[in-house]
Amino acid sequence: MVFLWIFLALVLLLGLLFLFSIRGRRGHSLLPQLRQWHYAHRGLHNAARPENSMSAFRAALEKGYGIELDVHLMKDGNLAVIHDSLLKRTTGARGRIEELTEQDLPHYRLEGTSETIPTFRQVLQLFDGKAPMIIELKADLKSGVAPLVDRVMAELKDYEGLYCIESFDPRCVHYLKKHYPRVVRGQLTDYFMRQKNFAPWFLRFALTHSMFNFLTKPDFLACSIRSRGMFTTKICKKLWHVQGVCWTVQDEKTQRAVTRDGWISIFENFEP
Repeated sequence: MVFLWIFLALVLLLGLLFLFSIRGRRGHSLLPQLRQWHYAHRGLHNAARPENSMSAFRAALEKGYGIELDVHLMKDGNLAVIHDSLLKRTTGARGRIEELTEQDLPHYRLEGTSETIPTFRQVLQLFDGKAPMIIELKADLKSGVAPLVDRVMAELKDYEGLYCIESFDPRCVHYLKKHYPRVVRGQLTDYFMRQKNFAPWFLRFALTHSMFNFLTKPDFLACSIRSRGMFTTKICKKLWHVQGVCWTVQDEKTQRAVTRDGWISIFENFEP
């Protein structure tokens, strides 16, 4: 009987530790403003307007949407807006975005169009505070997170528009917490357990279940459609009142559901 009570006490303790490990920060003053918008995933893109292109961002702005975009640090210290590190899918070229400089970007056309890879500075100049941005940081394992985060924040220093910053990499979110605590920060998550080549199982488990939140204290948790119903996601949202952001909403029915449940919507392939 003694062993049973010890076992139950250990289970209870581990459960409480887990609950506190996934706790975020609540009540950031800018969240109510961010919740008032819908966000076009990589801009309002289609066959004529490639993802993460100036034309896609311009179209989103003209239709009254915020945007979600992806930012990489290049070898010259400047910032490029593109989703993949590898250039093949979006430009058809070999190589990695981290190997390029700002002067190289006009030579890489997006998806066979006349559009080229934009810089982060160009996007800021276009938006100029007119609509909010969800900025995803794409950290390179070789260079670490500090150079990327610091350069993004340097570009945003005099920017007066509404924005928040997110990353799949908890190191980025933790760096934001430590060095730029006033910024609205978010932890991207998904169900990583089947991605065996991604990382060791225990790291995939911790990332899937937001167990680095005790270090990063995110203001919001950004989940895919398929993972927004996970137990951990629900606990973060219901118990700790961490704001939910849902990607990528593809139809009006899902849009209504996520909005009804208090999620911020990042949409694609339709207009809400």
